[in-house]
Amino acid sequence: MSTSDQKVAIITGASQGIGAGLVDGYRAIGYAVIATSRGIAPSQDPEVLTVQGNIADPATAERVADAALDRFGRIDALVNNAGVFLSKPFHEYTQADYDAITGVNVSGFFRISQLAVEQMLRQGTGHVVQITTSLVDHANSAVPSVLASLTKGGLQSATKALAIEYADRGIRSNAVSLGAIRTPMNPPEFHDALGAMHPMGRVGEVQEVVDAVLYLEHALFVTGEILHVDGGQSAGH
Repeated sequence: MSTSDQKVAIITGASQGIGAGLVDGYRAIGYAVIATSRGIAPSQDPEVLTVQGNIADPATAERVADAALDRFGRIDALVNNAGVFLSKPFHEYTQADYDAITGVNVSGFFRISQLAVEQMLRQGTGHVVQITTSLVDHANSAVPSVLASLTKGGLQSATKALAIEYADRGIRSNAVSLGAIRTPMNPPEFHDALGAMHPMGRVGEVQEVVDAVLYLEHALFVTGEILHVDGGQSAGH
C-alpha cells in the first residue's frame, strides 16, 4: 500500500513497449503506478495497479482515476502514452480508421487528463505528459500520416495550452515527440528502413524515451516543452 507521501503516476497504453518501460521507470524512482490498456495483465508488484479497458471510452478513464484515488489517494503524474498510428495515403483512410485513431489519440487524452488535472488542482501539484511523433513537425512523403499529424499535432498544441493555463497553479504539461522506436509496433525487419529516416541512422530505444519522460518529471522549471527523442529527425535531413 502506498504511503501518504508516495507519488503516483498513471500510464496509459501500459501493457508493452514504451508503456511497459514507463511503468518500470516510474517504479524505479519510487512512484506507485496505475497502468492501463485493453489487455493488461495483473501485476505482482503491490505498488502497480492494472486496469483493463479502452482509454478512448470515458468510462475507462473514470475507472482508472477512481482506482488511483481509491488505492493510493492521489495523482501526481499522467503519461498519455496510448496511441494508434496508421500510415496510409490520406484519401485511403476509412471512417473506421478515423474513428479508431481519433478515439485513442484524442478522446483517450481528453477525459483522463481532465480527471487527473482536477485531482492535481486539489493537491496543488502535478505533471501531465503527452507522447507524440516528430512526423508532426517534419512530414515525410515516405510515411504518409495525416491522421497522426491531426491527432498528435493537436496534442502538442494542447500540451502548451495546458502548460500556460495551469502554470500558476502547480501543474506542468510537457510532451515527448518520438521518431521510430524499437517496440513491438515496429517489427525487426523494418528497423533498418526506419533507422534511415533519422539523421543518427538508427531507431530509438524504449529506455531513451523513458529517460526523456523522467527528465521532464524531475525538471520542475520546465513546462510547455516539446522534447524531441527522434535521432535528429525533426531538425531536418
